[in-house]
Amino acid sequence: MIDFRYHLVSIVAIFLALSVGIVLGTTLLKEPAIDTAETLANQLRVSNNELRAELKTVQGRDVANDAFVTADTPRLVRDALAGERVVIVEAPGGSVSMREAVQQVITESGATVSGRVTLTDKYVDAAQALFVEKVATEVKPIETTFLPEDTPYDKAAAVLAGAIVTGDPAQVGKTNPVAAGVLEAFQRGGLITVTEQPAKRADLAVLIAPAEPYTGDGAVTQAGAVVSMATGLDVAGRGTVLTGPLSSSAAGGVVAALRDDTVAAEKVSTVDNADMPAGRVVVVYALREQLSGTSGQYGMGPGVSGIEPSAPPTPTPTSGG
Repeated sequence: MIDFRYHLVSIVAIFLALSVGIVLGTTLLKEPAIDTAETLANQLRVSNNELRAELKTVQGRDVANDAFVTADTPRLVRDALAGERVVIVEAPGGSVSMREAVQQVITESGATVSGRVTLTDKYVDAAQALFVEKVATEVKPIETTFLPEDTPYDKAAAVLAGAIVTGDPAQVGKTNPVAAGVLEAFQRGGLITVTEQPAKRADLAVLIAPAEPYTGDGAVTQAGAVVSMATGLDVAGRGTVLTGPLSSSAAGGVVAALRDDTVAAEKVSTVDNADMPAGRVVVVYALREQLSGTSGQYGMGPGVSGIEPSAPPTPTPTSGG
């Protein structure tokens, strides 16, 4: 029978063997494997420290550049849109802080912001497309026509756009007689929310894209719904700019979807860095360019035609000029 002393001796032998193995292993690995590992670790440590220092320098430059542009923004956009009215349409998922900053710069350019229309998640939900079409069809003004190839979102965009923008200078600031009914119907259906008085129509529109690209099975439909809205606003008014952060120009992003649509890109301008002070200035320049009947794709992401319009905007003459 195996007694306790046998177990004790066995355990001691095992630990002794482990100790000897560790000592021998350490001795054998000391040269050159451990030295090599230590050298590599030191190199990585130095490289990481250098990268952190470079990142800190770049971040410092960005902060300084943003501060400079922010301080100079009122001068850069002064009177660029004097006398114009701009409505802001916001897709679900848009950045509130970015939208507020864009609105502030538009105001500094001399334009009046008539109000804001925010599309809800229900509006862009692919499963609700037929309901969106039903609402649009029920409140469609007589003068609004649908084409056979129009999607539900093309139809909804045409009806909504007609209620909040106009291409007739004589009608700017005036309410379309059917606008109240249109906006009320879309609100009642849970498809939009309204702030201030967008029914007092604007001649220009800024559409705020979602901060993040759409994903999943309905992503193409969701992005398409917003692109249709941008196109509808442009057709009904005198110009539209779709804007968002750089992420909106990535695959699945709304800005990317519009740039990939040849027909839409010929009409609607985009700015993909409105989360930066410089990008918000370009939004104003792009709106001014839209008034001249041309468009462009601006920012830092794929598909841009430049950082900003090639020619600076000509300020709108003021009443005293």
